[in-house]
Amino acid sequence: MKAIKVKIYPNKSQAELMEKHFGCMRFIYNYGLELKVKEYSDNKKNLNAYDIQKNITLLKKEKEWLKEVNAQSLQQSIKDLDSAFSHFFKKNSKFPKFKGKYNSRQSFRFRYEKLTKF
Repeated sequence: MKAIKVKIYPNKSQAELMEKHFGCMRFIYNYGLELKVKEYSDNKKNLNAYDIQKNITLLKKEKEWLKEVNAQSLQQSIKDLDSAFSHFFKKNSKFPKFKGKYNSRQSFRFRYEKLTKF
């Protein structure tokens, strides 16, 4: 696997799409965190990433704006949440926090199969 870090200069529509990705990723992360905390407090059951990802499909039917971004980014947000919990239980970090809109680090990831040459 390779990672490429580039600086981009998006036009207006691209910047708008990026903002949508940031918002949807944040919403799904916070939704998953709330779901995990509630399920544990109510039933003492720990939800894994797969359990929460199944709910994304149902949530997309309620909230149409989640369909504007790709599903892989939303799934990655749940994987990040699951990773945060595993780090917490290994005592490597603090309990995961809800993400705010004005966090200085906003990012999203997606799969890109082939890199094209320019």
